[in-house]
Amino acid sequence: MKQVVQNYRTGVLKVAEVPAPSLRDAGILVANQASLISAGTEKSTVDVARKSLVGKAMDRPEMVRKVLTAIQKDGLVDTLHRVFERLDTPAALGYSCAGTVLHAGANAGQFSVGDRVACAGQNYASHAEMIYVPKHLAVMIPEKVDFEDASFVTLGAIALQGIRQTEPRLGDRVAVIGLGLLGQLTVQMLKASGCQVIGSDLDPMKLHLAQELGADCVAFPQSLSDAVASFTDRQGVDAVIITASTKENGPVESAGAIARKKGRVVIVGAVGMGIPRESYYKKELELRLSMSYGPGRYDSEYEEKGFDYPFSYVRWTENRNMEAFLQLVQQGKVNLKRLITHHFSIGQAEDAYKLITEGTTPYLGIVIHYPDQAGVESSRIVELSPTKPAGPVMLGLIGAGNHVKDMLLPPLLAMKQVSIRAVCTNSGINAKALAKKIGAAYCTSEAQAVVDDPSINAVLIGTRHDSHGELVVRSLQAHKHIFVEKPLCLTERELDRIRSLYLDPSCQGVHVMVGFNRRFSAHAEKAREHFKTRSSPLVMVYRVNAGQIPPDHWIQDPERGGGRIIGEACHFLDYMQALCGALPTSVHARRVAPPGLAGVDDQCVLSFGFADGSTGTIIYTSGGDTALAKERFEAHGDGKSLTMDDFALTECYAHGKKTRFSSGKRDKGFQQELACFVDAVEKGLPPPVKFDELYAVTRACILAVRSLQTGAVYEI
Repeated sequence: MKQVVQNYRTGVLKVAEVPAPSLRDAGILVANQASLISAGTEKSTVDVARKSLVGKAMDRPEMVRKVLTAIQKDGLVDTLHRVFERLDTPAALGYSCAGTVLHAGANAGQFSVGDRVACAGQNYASHAEMIYVPKHLAVMIPEKVDFEDASFVTLGAIALQGIRQTEPRLGDRVAVIGLGLLGQLTVQMLKASGCQVIGSDLDPMKLHLAQELGADCVAFPQSLSDAVASFTDRQGVDAVIITASTKENGPVESAGAIARKKGRVVIVGAVGMGIPRESYYKKELELRLSMSYGPGRYDSEYEEKGFDYPFSYVRWTENRNMEAFLQLVQQGKVNLKRLITHHFSIGQAEDAYKLITEGTTPYLGIVIHYPDQAGVESSRIVELSPTKPAGPVMLGLIGAGNHVKDMLLPPLLAMKQVSIRAVCTNSGINAKALAKKIGAAYCTSEAQAVVDDPSINAVLIGTRHDSHGELVVRSLQAHKHIFVEKPLCLTERELDRIRSLYLDPSCQGVHVMVGFNRRFSAHAEKAREHFKTRSSPLVMVYRVNAGQIPPDHWIQDPERGGGRIIGEACHFLDYMQALCGALPTSVHARRVAPPGLAGVDDQCVLSFGFADGSTGTIIYTSGGDTALAKERFEAHGDGKSLTMDDFALTECYAHGKKTRFSSGKRDKGFQQELACFVDAVEKGLPPPVKFDELYAVTRACILAVRSLQTGAVYEI
C-alpha cells in the first residue's frame, strides 16, 4: 500500500510502498478515503527533519545531554551508531483521516465492516491507503457528512477542547489569536455557542475568511488592542484562545493586554510561554492549557487498551469531542468546504508538501484523496532485493525496537554465516526501512508470515514482552530455532506450555535461547575463573540503580510489559545462576514502594536460594542518583571476593591481593551471546544455555512478583 513517510535524518519525504498494517483486538482496519494535512503541525515536523544535525541538536538540547552521557559509558563509535540509527527511522505523517472499516478486532466495540469512520492519532490516522486505529480514536461519521469533511475530525476535536477549557458563556466576547485551520474552526464553534468573536492574524486572507465564517470583528496583531477596546467598550474580552504557532511570546503578551480583569487565557497552539507578570498579575488572569483532543489523550489505558472513562465523571473525552464536532458539521454549524484550498491524490502527496514548505502559493486546508476501497487487497508482505547470499543461518526478525537495532543487529550483520531474510514490525514503514537497510529479502507486518517461511530456520523475537510467549510457541510449532529477547514469557501458563512443547520429541534439536547476555560478558568469564575451584557456597549481592520509568510506561504494565522484575531483573538472577552454576530453588521478595506507587515493582529486595547452597540478593531501586553507575555486583566465598562495576571494571580479591580487569567500556556480552547462538544453529552444537536454566530464571521472576504481593517464600 502507499503511505507518506519522511526520513528524520535526511528530511527526504516520499510516498512509499509499504506492508499494510495488521489488525489488533481493540481496534479496526480502515481503508482511507480522505486525510487532512494539518498544515501548521506537519510543516513544523517536516521543517525540523530537514534541518542539519546541528539544527536538530539545537531543537532538542535535552537529547544532546543524553548523547554526551552515553558517550562516556559506551564510547563514541557505539553511541553515534545508535544516534544515527534513531535519526534514520522513518516517520509516518498525518493524524486526521476518514474512511471505511475493512476489518474489526474482537474488542472493537460498536464498529463493523463497512462502517464509515473518522479517525485520529499520530502513527494511527496517517496519510496511508490503509490504517490501523484503536477504537477510541475512531468515531462513526454521521449521515450527510462526507469523507472530506470528516477528515477534519482531529483538528475539530482539538479546537473544541480549547473552547471547553475556555468555558464560554452565552454572550461572552472572545478573542481568537491565530486564524489558521484551528483558529477558523474555533471561530465557527464559538459563534455556534452564542459568543461574540474577534479574530487576529498576520494574513489578510485569513482575516477575510474568518469574517465570512462569522467573526464579528477582525484585526491585525498590531491593531488588536485598539480593536478590542472598541469591540468591548474598553472592558477587554472575557477570554482569549491562542491558536497561533510561533516560538515568540507575542500571542501570550497580546492576550494579557486585551483580556479583561479576571479573564481567561487558553493556549491551544504551540507558542512561546514567557508569561508577562505585570498584565497577568494585575488583572488576576487565569491561564489554561488545552491538552490536544481532550481527556484520554496520551493515556495508553484509554487509547490503546480501550478502557473508557465513566461518562458521569468525564463527560467530554477525546472520543466524545470527535463525535460532537462531527455533529456540528452535520448540523451545518461548521463550514469546512470554505477551509479547503487544495486537493491531491495519495500519489501526488509529495507535491502537497512542496506547496507547504515552499510557501509560494497561499494554502489552508489540504486534503489527500484515495481510490475507492484502497487497501482492500493490500499485501502485508513487500518483496525486496536481498543483498547478502543465503547462509546456513537464515534469520527472520520479528520486532525491531531500539534494543534490537542497537545491540543485536550490528553483530549479526557482521557474521558471514547469517542472512537476515525477513523483517517484521507492526509498522510497515519501519519494517521496510530496516529491511532495505540490511538487505533483507522482504518485509512484513504479519509475524506469522515469518514463522511460516520454510526458508527461515531461526527467528529473533524482539517485540513487546506480552507477545513473547505466543511467538515462542508458534515458532516451536514451526520447528524454528529461537532467540527471544528477555523475558521468555510473562505467565506460568505460558511458561509451562513452552516447556511442554520444547520437551516434545518433535522439537528435538530445536534451540531456544533467551537474551540473558550478561553471562557471556568477559567480566562474567573472569568471575567464573576466579571462583572455579571453590568448595563452599557463594554469597552474592547485585545492586541495580535502575532509574525511573513512568508508572504508565508499557514496561510497568503487568499485562504488556510484565513489570520490571520479570522484564529486567531476570538478567541479574541469570548472572548469579551462571556464576554459581546452580539453579535457583527459592525466592522471597519485599517491595519498597513510595506512597501512591504500591503496584509498581520499581524498588524491591529479592532474595534467592540456589541448589548448591549459594544465596543471591538483588537490590533493585529506581530511587538512586543518575550519576551512580547502574550495576554493581559482589560475590564472596572460599576466602575470595569479587566486585564488578557496570561491566567495565572487575576486581578480584584472593590471598590478600587484588587484581583488576578493565574492558574500557561496558561489555555486557551481546556479541558473544549471539555468536554462541549462531554457532549452535549452524553446527548443531548443544544449546548455549540449558533450557532448565531459562525455565528456572523465568519461573523464579514470576514467583518473585507474586512474593512482592503476598510476602510469602516460594519454592521454584
